[in-house]
Amino acid sequence: MASSISTLKAAKQDVEKAVTPAPSSTGLALYSKFALAGAICCSVTHGGLTPVDVVKTRIQLDPATYNNGMIGGFRKIIQNEGAGALLTGAGPTFAGYFLQGAFKFGGYEFFKAQSINFLGLETASQYRTGVYLASSALAEFFADIALCPLEATRIRLVSDPTFANGLIGGAKKIFSQEGLGAFYAGFGPILFKQVPYTMAKFVVFEKVSEMAFKAFPKENLSDAGQTGVNLGSGLVAGMAAAVVSQPADTMLSKINKTKGAPGEGTMSRLIKIGKELGLRGSYTGIGARLFMVGTLTSGQFAIYGDIKKALGATGGVEISK
Repeated sequence: MASSISTLKAAKQDVEKAVTPAPSSTGLALYSKFALAGAICCSVTHGGLTPVDVVKTRIQLDPATYNNGMIGGFRKIIQNEGAGALLTGAGPTFAGYFLQGAFKFGGYEFFKAQSINFLGLETASQYRTGVYLASSALAEFFADIALCPLEATRIRLVSDPTFANGLIGGAKKIFSQEGLGAFYAGFGPILFKQVPYTMAKFVVFEKVSEMAFKAFPKENLSDAGQTGVNLGSGLVAGMAAAVVSQPADTMLSKINKTKGAPGEGTMSRLIKIGKELGLRGSYTGIGARLFMVGTLTSGQFAIYGDIKKALGATGGVEISK
């Protein structure tokens, strides 16, 4: 009898071990997964939309020539330069946004967790909008340090396709002719563009998805249903972020198009460009950018959520209600 009971206990322990889920990742392992998911989702979406970005940048830099909207811009580039011109700057785009996505999404999850640890779960949940804004701003600051040199190279290649042959050639030429500082001439505008953009992107996504999951509880949704919520929330977030950051995006394209005059500082160049553009001019290309940013942000959050699941990155703390 005793031996039978012992056998049953041993069998029960074996079953419990078999059905107990593996512990979720923590620490560096967890944030590495967040970073990898962010790197993939940003590089794939930005890289895939390189043709739209090329047209958008041309409209911003030369509105007199590219004055027929996004479709007209596509036709004009293909007619004058061939379809291959639409992939100009693809290398810097993939590389830049792979790095930026890792810092942005991984950093956002990291700083959000640190905020929760500092404030406590209840307080962080109560003031979650502030947590989202602060976490995304800090993450984007570090992401832009990685992105800025590659974005400067991309814009130079798009604005002047004869400048160099690809990422490495373009970066070498900028460095040899203008020095290291040229890569960060647009750091001010890129912060001015990307930080508000990312703050709007994350806070709107969190709020919209929170409302969606209140109406359709996550536990009752299939994986496809959850991906659909991420797509819809991302679309709304992307359009809001595009409107907020458009003026700085136009200034960034302008300042990276050509090198400054001898002795001309970045701030004086920005003031000069701002005066030349005016409010209306700063929203040049907004149609193309709404389409581009809405689409890529929607795709980013959908891909990010699916990759996190695939990697088992389930150790983050949620503060939505």
